[in-house]
Amino acid sequence: MKTGKGSSLIQFIKFGLVGVSNTAVNYIVYLIFVSLGVQYLIANTIGFIVSVLNAYFWGSRFVFKEDETKQKRVWWQVLLKTYASYLLGFFINQVLLWVWIDLTNIGQYFMFAGDIINACTGIIGIAPKQFTSGDISQIAAPVINIFVTVPINFVINKFWAYRQKNLPEKAKVSGVSDDINSKNTEQPDDYPQE
Repeated sequence: MKTGKGSSLIQFIKFGLVGVSNTAVNYIVYLIFVSLGVQYLIANTIGFIVSVLNAYFWGSRFVFKEDETKQKRVWWQVLLKTYASYLLGFFINQVLLWVWIDLTNIGQYFMFAGDIINACTGIIGIAPKQFTSGDISQIAAPVINIFVTVPINFVINKFWAYRQKNLPEKAKVSGVSDDINSKNTEQPDDYPQE
């Protein structure tokens, strides 16, 4: 396994690729539940649960592959650590959703997004919808939060959830020297004498 800055950059890129799928899973689940009338924080929680399972699956197989020269990971411990590591990002995401949606109504600055959505859905035959700034806030806020939570999640996953410990040094056999130049000049008692 490579080590150094280059391998960390490659890992971060892979983490980003997996993150795109996590974000897509989370966002699709979130939008489905919001469109069904589920409160946005609950919808985000459901999306989180599903997307972290996706993150664990791809993270352990693609991003943070097991190093055979180190201790083997226990899958359920890594899964629990993955959920725990994403919890910080989840709480930050929840607070920021509340800030963007309820406190600042960030959608008022992105009303053009409703026109873009209507243009795209109109192409495939879906009737246009009148978007409020609240609707746009609920659509835009999770996207904005990505820029905060992704770097945090990468660092926690790399250095805690998927970290592997070095194997313990093999116990030294008594009477055997590591120095190849030293010779054992003592002979056992039952060794035949010349």
